[in-house]
Amino acid sequence: MDFTKFKIIPNYNTNSTDLFLSSTAAIAQLEQAFQINVDQDYKDYVTRYGCGILGGTYVRVYLPETIQALQSEWKERITQYWFWEEGAAVLTKEQALASVIMGDTFDGDEIILYNQQYYILPRHEEMIYHTGNTLGGTIEWLCTAGILTEAFVERDFEPFNPEEYLK
Repeated sequence: MDFTKFKIIPNYNTNSTDLFLSSTAAIAQLEQAFQINVDQDYKDYVTRYGCGILGGTYVRVYLPETIQALQSEWKERITQYWFWEEGAAVLTKEQALASVIMGDTFDGDEIILYNQQYYILPRHEEMIYHTGNTLGGTIEWLCTAGILTEAFVERDFEPFNPEEYLK
């Protein structure tokens, strides 16, 4: 995906456009820790834009460090509150539990990676959506499909400190 079309806007609270980027070493550590291979779009996104929210207030892609910090808690929550039975033909509970949380939306929909494929676990419905094998495709699906939110063209990126995820 061509991420150069994203417009960096100042953080709402700090009025800063300082980016909080990931490193290739952190990405490699993520891949090793979870025995996964992330796609080039993910690598490009977290090393070019880093931590922030895209589309005004919609898509958040987690940095490798954030994924590692949240994964265990996320798995516990999903185990306890699994309700996506309608999407079982797309992804089973066991497959979802073997996946890695990669991000979310402001509405609480979760972006996960399983077997080199991206899926969305919506907060307000029992279906699971397969969005392809790239982060770019997943971002475009979230912004343009009109399924989980009204489609929009804005691609503003507001950076913020990744420590905000971990509070």
